[in-house]
Amino acid sequence: MQIPPSTASAPSAPSAPSAASSPSSTAAPDAPRRALLVIDMQQGLFNGSDAPFDKDRVLANTRQLIARAREAGAPIFAARHTGPAGSPIAPGSPLTQLLPQLGIDAQRDRVFDKTRPSCFEGTGLATWLAEAGIAELVIAGMKTEFCVDTTCRAAAGLGFRPVLVADAHTTTDSPLLQAGLIIGHHNRTLGGAFAQLVQTADCRF
Repeated sequence: MQIPPSTASAPSAPSAPSAASSPSSTAAPDAPRRALLVIDMQQGLFNGSDAPFDKDRVLANTRQLIARAREAGAPIFAARHTGPAGSPIAPGSPLTQLLPQLGIDAQRDRVFDKTRPSCFEGTGLATWLAEAGIAELVIAGMKTEFCVDTTCRAAAGLGFRPVLVADAHTTTDSPLLQAGLIIGHHNRTLGGAFAQLVQTADCRF
């Protein structure tokens, strides 16, 4: 996976519209069933040489989402990006391991590897969601412009309703754009056309 080098500091990402005014931002008893997907929150990306934008807040927000999903009994899925054998991110490499702070438990949560930007391509994710009766997929993680963006679009194309948590995904600076601008742009682009935008504080399962 590309990790663009940069040391520039990023401005704050533009906030997504608050979901508080949207009736679908909080799951009601008769709302479509939701699952949580955490994308690539792994050692080699999150703790790499290029620090993700607002990493502490994104980690804290992702932990909140996991806690809420677990409390509600919603399925939790966690994707890890891997490369070919012999690469730094070969399957089983320390760089592919999920952040322990997340509290993801492979015994009760579904942890899976992927090799493409889409969490659906070459994995069983679509089947697992269908078998669990999931209609809406809450998405958090990294990197915004790669796997988060691609997975949102793929989920919509497969008939699921993506729910992108605007303050729970992140990326690093690129040679052309600072990370905060990338995040703000993707929140604006994906929101509405491909995904429902919510803030962590408003997201329920």
